[in-house]
Amino acid sequence: MANTERATLPRLMALCLLALGCLATVPAAAVTVDSVRLHRAPDHTRIVFDLPEPVEHSLDKLADPDRVVVDLPDTELDFDMASLDVSDSPIKDIRVGKHPDMTRVVFDLNEAVRPRTNLLKPVAPHNWRLVVDLFDKDPRPVKTLDKPEAAAGEPREMIVAIDAGHGGEDPGASGPGNLREKDVVLQIAKKLKARIDAHDGMKAVMVRDGDYYVPLAERRRIARQDNHADVFISIHADAFTDPRAHGASVFALSNRGATSARARYLAKMANESDKVAGVYEEEKDDSNLLSVLADMRMSGSMAHSLYLGRQILAEMGQITRLHGGRDTVEQAAFVVLKEPEMVSVLVETGFISNKEEARNLRSSAHQDKLARSIEAGVERYFRTHPAPGSWFAAQRSQNGDQYRIRPGDTLSGIARRHQVTEQSLRAANNIEDDRIIVGQTLVIPQS
Repeated sequence: MANTERATLPRLMALCLLALGCLATVPAAAVTVDSVRLHRAPDHTRIVFDLPEPVEHSLDKLADPDRVVVDLPDTELDFDMASLDVSDSPIKDIRVGKHPDMTRVVFDLNEAVRPRTNLLKPVAPHNWRLVVDLFDKDPRPVKTLDKPEAAAGEPREMIVAIDAGHGGEDPGASGPGNLREKDVVLQIAKKLKARIDAHDGMKAVMVRDGDYYVPLAERRRIARQDNHADVFISIHADAFTDPRAHGASVFALSNRGATSARARYLAKMANESDKVAGVYEEEKDDSNLLSVLADMRMSGSMAHSLYLGRQILAEMGQITRLHGGRDTVEQAAFVVLKEPEMVSVLVETGFISNKEEARNLRSSAHQDKLARSIEAGVERYFRTHPAPGSWFAAQRSQNGDQYRIRPGDTLSGIARRHQVTEQSLRAANNIEDDRIIVGQTLVIPQS
């Protein structure tokens, strides 16, 4: 080897080492946060930072004045925090400070809170998330119904808990035009509540009434323990990879495994809602399914759930297609239905992934039809299985079966709901044609 080549090698090695040293001193690229969301729940406010990768963070709670400080090292915040709606929360203002090596987010508060953070791993449809929860120091009183006991011999109302599926960080399935399941089912749930509350002998309570998430076990507790619900209805909208899939369906809890592969898949997806929403470990449900099923069989609530489901399906089949054309209630291990003291069903109102059904689910008029059909199925169940001491039992005892006509009713629909013929209904009420009047009370003949 020539002397010039021998002299060149040390120089090349030195240049390489120098270049590597320079690279080692180059700071890592900052993580950019370009999406932040805020959800207000009855007892806390949740702020969610969407992340492309995990980040370090620190949290401080300060007083005089009350504020919470979140430091995000090596992070840039490319989001206008002033666009978040804080009007119904303890947050007075949000300030962002940008420093050379970190971003500082300061939440100025109207009142003290208990802060907590949680770094969530990716789970569809989300990537990494940093969750900041601000728990109210003095939680707002939860709206509950008085225990439905007969006062001074008066018959009690039947309580229906309406559970709008998903919510908050769990959007559920999505459809064309950014249609989200959590929004659609909340709209249907509110319409259903209005219809039930307008009916004699029934009262509804909402498990969630806004865009926030309620853990699955908490949904059952709110329904039964807080509001003494007799019936629990969880409302959802289906989705599938094949956009041709269509039709509504109703599910109950299973004691022998899922009745179909689809039922098993839907239960799996529904049961993962807590993970999607970012529920803390201690909030997860650990009740024993076998003991729940045994209690349900003893109380008869499983058989009653199947019967209620059939009544709802029969009504829904009059206004929308049923999945597979089947009018049978399917079963699977849905965690949200694991309450032995309630008659519980899960209603899939249609396929949000189907273009035609998504258009219907977006329509307020169709949502109202769905609400009316669910309410009609619940009413039929209460009339055919009147609970002792209830308004429905009193009606049957005192007057036989009667029905007060409401907007949207038809003679054929009333006959079908009470499982009598139109001819016998006309004869019992001296009706010669199909014309009926809202507010009119019909006598329901014995079937």
